[in-house]
Amino acid sequence: MWNVPDIAPVLAIGALGLTTVGVVAIVCWYKARDRELQIQREMRIREMEHQQKMRELEVEREKAKASQVYEHTA
Repeated sequence: MWNVPDIAPVLAIGALGLTTVGVVAIVCWYKARDRELQIQREMRIREMEHQQKMRELEVEREKAKASQVYEHTA
């Protein structure tokens, strides 16, 4: 049979190692998730800026069309 006092240090070292691996894994996951959220925020900002630019270009296009129609009718 197993002699408990002989394997106790081995079990303690194994448990400490698993705890360390678990903590490192959680920290790495948290950092990766934080980076992912930051990238998503940046992409949303870029998308809103792009949509705003497209609206501005559409307004300019409509103004150009209106001025061309006005010039042809005058």
